[in-house]
Amino acid sequence: MADRKHEENGVSSKSNEVIADFDPPKKPKRNKYAFACAMLASMTSILLGYDIGVMSGAQKYIQRDLHCSDKQIEILVGILNLYSLVGSAAAGRTSDWIGRRYTIVLAGAIFFVGAILMGFATNYAFLMVGRFVAGIGVGYALMIAPVYTAEVSPASARGFLTSFPEVFINAGIMFGYVSNYAFSKLPTHLGWRFMLGIGAVPSVFLAVGVLGMPESPRWLIMQGRLGDAKIVLDKTSDSLEESKLRLADIKEAAGIPADCNDDIVQVSKQSHGEGIWKELWIHPTPTVRHILIAALGIHFFQQASGIDSVVLYSPRIFEKAGIVKDTPQLLATIAVGFVKTTFILVATFLLDRIGRRPLLLSSIAGMIMSLMSLGIALTIIDHSDHKVPWAITLSIAMVLSYVAFFSIGMGPITWVYSSEIFPLRLRAQGCSIGVAVNRVTSGVITMTFISLYNAITIGGAFFLFTGVAVVGCVFFYTLFPETQGKNLEEVEQVFGTFFRWRSRQAELDRQKEAEMIANKTES
Repeated sequence: MADRKHEENGVSSKSNEVIADFDPPKKPKRNKYAFACAMLASMTSILLGYDIGVMSGAQKYIQRDLHCSDKQIEILVGILNLYSLVGSAAAGRTSDWIGRRYTIVLAGAIFFVGAILMGFATNYAFLMVGRFVAGIGVGYALMIAPVYTAEVSPASARGFLTSFPEVFINAGIMFGYVSNYAFSKLPTHLGWRFMLGIGAVPSVFLAVGVLGMPESPRWLIMQGRLGDAKIVLDKTSDSLEESKLRLADIKEAAGIPADCNDDIVQVSKQSHGEGIWKELWIHPTPTVRHILIAALGIHFFQQASGIDSVVLYSPRIFEKAGIVKDTPQLLATIAVGFVKTTFILVATFLLDRIGRRPLLLSSIAGMIMSLMSLGIALTIIDHSDHKVPWAITLSIAMVLSYVAFFSIGMGPITWVYSSEIFPLRLRAQGCSIGVAVNRVTSGVITMTFISLYNAITIGGAFFLFTGVAVVGCVFFYTLFPETQGKNLEEVEQVFGTFFRWRSRQAELDRQKEAEMIANKTES
């Protein structure tokens, strides 16, 4: 009887084990340490956001005080994007040399100097010098924040955490808009100087806060510091098993033998950056070529679809729509910042649940609809000899709709996607190229927007952005694999087949399923 009972218990225990095998895996708790690291690093992006937001309102007062032409204002507003190329080009090499963490500190320090120079500018030339210095800091921040965040994030939360730079860009834009409104009542010669100069304050706190962060585990391994990297990985992973897997993946990518567990090891020169540019541009493999096209493409279409024109020139757009007074224009602009920030927060929670592709395609489809409707409304207003209240309302609604759709997908996914698809050895330089394309495109668009709408009307400008967004939608649909839930070192396996990536993905899924079944059978 006892034997039978024991046998029944044994059967029951076995069946429970079998049932447990087929239970869905429990979702790991959010890693608070990785969350804090990602947040601190990403806050550097607030510098760019603040500059974009504050310049949208400050430009009007600068023009009145310094008697600048529209062309000078166009150049002043957009030139920071081209200046940031210096920073983003240097950031890849700098981050491999001094580390990701100290590169973030450097970004804050450079922007601090630029903000002070702009705040004390006495003429247009002095102001341009301040823009140049601030632009270098912005370039550093834009490149390094998503790289560091991707390298400390566990796979389960990488989309959520890597979207933080875009969250803080939007927060910075919102602060810039509020700063415009807060200082707009000061005398003209003081108002814009306070608007620009106050941007030095957050850069100090950011630079100090970042010093409390750990160094990126991938950078530590590139330096041969396995012991230090293991400590960081244990803290930033969801489990010790994941930490070991991440360590093994990075060691393999860095060319370190799997059985090497010394705290300090010698790393091949290739891991320090030699030959990277040749591998990216001159002799890329099909996988690297596909990754490069995807990364540069998403950065190009993010900006070519007109987002920075809407954000930087929103007071002018509202003026064209029929809102002529300064205060209502600035309040409507604050509404743009509020909507943009709200929807980027929503997007952070959807990235790791829905996936990159569905959000990206939904986002750009909504942007196309909003841009088309905005173009129609502004064209009607432009050709009417009296106020058209419904068209004014539609214009405001479509600006808000456009930034909402942008923030739900295109905004954060650009930084998430481009920071996670490059292999370790190419990541810093690859991301710096992506940032360069992003800033050049933004610079060209924002430095020509006033001239563009003067040439083809304000409605025509938004029809042009609509066409660009349509091309971008086709590009994303055909060339972009899903990366949700994959380890950074696994992501590159999906690339290299270009338009046939779906069949490659299906093959990898079958292999993974077969391995899982084999492991369960063995156990």
